[in-house]
Amino acid sequence: MPYTDHFITTNRINLHFIEYNPQKNKPVLILMHGLTANAHAFDGLISRGLAQHFRVISPDLRGRGHSEKPVFKYGLKHHAKDIIGMMDQLGIEKAFIGGHSFGGLLSVYLANHFPDRIEKLVILDAAAEMNAKVPEMLMPILKRLDRIFPSFEHYIDYAKAAPQNNFWEEEMKTYYRADVRTLPDGSVRSYSSLDKMIKVAIGVANQPWRSLFSDVRQPALLINGPDIYNMGEPILPDFKARESASLLPDGHYVRVDGNHQTMLYGDGATQIVDAILRFAGNER
Repeated sequence: MPYTDHFITTNRINLHFIEYNPQKNKPVLILMHGLTANAHAFDGLISRGLAQHFRVISPDLRGRGHSEKPVFKYGLKHHAKDIIGMMDQLGIEKAFIGGHSFGGLLSVYLANHFPDRIEKLVILDAAAEMNAKVPEMLMPILKRLDRIFPSFEHYIDYAKAAPQNNFWEEEMKTYYRADVRTLPDGSVRSYSSLDKMIKVAIGVANQPWRSLFSDVRQPALLINGPDIYNMGEPILPDFKARESASLLPDGHYVRVDGNHQTMLYGDGATQIVDAILRFAGNER
């Protein structure tokens, strides 16, 4: 699927985004990734069919070395202003909007603060009630980076296992270098950007999500996988997803294969695309 890279200046930063299938007669879908390394999986998710039916725009929330946006510097408010600024500059009055993890929560935030700009919401694995102990939950993950990816080669091998990810090498290299560094003795240490990630995560967790979900007025689709996240932390069990979807006045819930990370690949990706197309009224 053809795509183009773009840079625009909004809110005094140089923002990078990728556009797939830039046909003016297609409905616009703004698809936002999470703040962890699995964001590269959106390439596979999009190539599985979304870009055949939408003009898909994937804004770069993290910078990834392409733009002037500092990694993990901003919270929801600033990210939301960037998305609206991007829409204004592209002449997009209204769009379908969705995202995975942080991107899903950002979609809900946008729906609450800019309701006239949102057609429908697609929320991938994002809970209405965040874990109040975010630092305690994240720190064990971050401290285990050296055991999860003991070298850059291990990190790349992990990415190669995702056959639907068309741009794995470039994306995974930029994510790895943004998050961790290999020292001369071969050990891996995190950059300070991960400390910033903790601060952003705390800000996200402290949002009144149950209220924000209840205030959404657009039709909303919540998708998640039933499996436990493969680092051992139960991110969003099935019952939590059903409860979150029930808070949405016009909420719909679909369960797909996988977990917080793996749902973006393989059968999970295919099921996600099918669910989004049905929800948008554009079945294939």
